[in-house]
Amino acid sequence: MLYDLSTELIRRVYDRRLSDPPILDSASRFPEARRFVESWSVLRDEALRLAENIGQVPRFHELMAEQASISANDGRDWRVFVLKAYGINIPRNMALCPQLGALVESVPDVLSATLSFLAPHKHIPRHRGPFRGVLRFYLGLSVSTAADGRPSTVLMIDGTEYRIADGESLLWDDTFPHEVWNNSESPRIALLLDVRRHGMPLDMELLSRLLIGAAGAAIRIRGRSIFYN
Repeated sequence: MLYDLSTELIRRVYDRRLSDPPILDSASRFPEARRFVESWSVLRDEALRLAENIGQVPRFHELMAEQASISANDGRDWRVFVLKAYGINIPRNMALCPQLGALVESVPDVLSATLSFLAPHKHIPRHRGPFRGVLRFYLGLSVSTAADGRPSTVLMIDGTEYRIADGESLLWDDTFPHEVWNNSESPRIALLLDVRRHGMPLDMELLSRLLIGAAGAAIRIRGRSIFYN
């Protein structure tokens, strides 16, 4: 309850000052996106090696109990392998994905990096991200294809449907309502990056740096070991 109230308050502050649409142009807002897209097949191979021992990858609600309503909602797994969180590297996880780790390390604007594994027929219910100081970059790594030739995974953002295939990407603001369905018999694997949002009013820039710093400090206190089993 406290988490929900605090994030709602933070979103209202940003909403009064920012008017960007939910989907943004990666070429202008996150030009380094092309480096991840160009390397997608290598990143996929690293993720598939992790998937061979998927039971060692934590479920999202095991890392953040506040997210149980969207992670533990239907008995199907949403597992997340975190390499970096709010500016804090997770060295062991970086080492297990050396190509992705090196890319993340070389792009200072990447504040968080996660490999997301959705079990077959997993549904992540409608929800909103906590604050608008970051943008979400989504890169498809292993996405099944439906009978009609389209990707089986559906990402619904602010009422519009997006289907991101292998090697395709999207830059968006995850504080807009969104939900995900994996309508296939295979796990869906995607790379999720939270990248620094530039071009905000000065007060929003300062607030964002404060919030990111506080989240990073909390991770240091809790310990990096929470991010792997």
